Amino acid sequence: MIPCFFAGVLSAILRTLNEDIDMAEGTEKTFDVIFEGVGRSSGKMRNDISVEWPMMKERFELATDEGPFHGGDGTAPPPLALFTAALTGCLMTQIRAFAKRLDIPVRNVEVRARLHWNGRQAGDDPYVTAPVAFDLDVDIDSDASAADLENLLNCARKGCFIEQTLAQGLIVGHRLKVGEEWRPV
Repeated sequence: MIPCFFAGVLSAILRTLNEDIDMAEGTEKTFDVIFEGVGRSSGKMRNDISVEWPMMKERFELATDEGPFHGGDGTAPPPLALFTAALTGCLMTQIRAFAKRLDIPVRNVEVRARLHWNGRQAGDDPYVTAPVAFDLDVDIDSDASAADLENLLNCARKGCFIEQTLAQGLIVGHRLKVGEEWRPV
C-alpha cells in the first residue's frame, strides 16, 4: 500500500511537470506543488489522515499507528515508516523520470534507506529527538557510464521534493487552537 500510494502521487506530479513545463534551452518556468492534510486521532495512538492534492483533484486516505511499546495497537505503519517510504519513493521516482529526460536507459532501481534518529529523555519528561544521519544506497541497473549515473542521481536528488526539504532545513510552522483562536506556537 505505501509504495503504490507514493508511486501514484509522484507519478502524477511528474505527469504534470512533463505536460506543463517546457524546459527547452533558454526557457524556465516555476510551479507550485501543494498538498493539504487533515489528521484525526481514532485509537489509542492511531491517526487517520486525509491528504489532498487540489491541483490534481486527488485524495488519499492514510493511517499511522504505533506498536505496543508506544501505547498503540500496530494497526498501521508508524509515521517514521511512512517518512522512510516517502523519501525512498521520491528519489526512486525522480531517478526513473529523469533517466527518460537524460536519455539514460534504466532497467531497474533499488534504494536501501537507513534513517537514524537519536532520542534523549530525562526521567519521565517528554523526550527530545534529533536526526543523526539519513543514508541512501542507490543501485541503478543500467549500461550507462558511471559519470552519467552520477549525473542522473544528482539530478534526482535536486528534483526530489522531500530530499530538498530536508536539505534546506525548513522550519515547520505550528498553531494551537485555544478556544476559537489560533495561536502561533
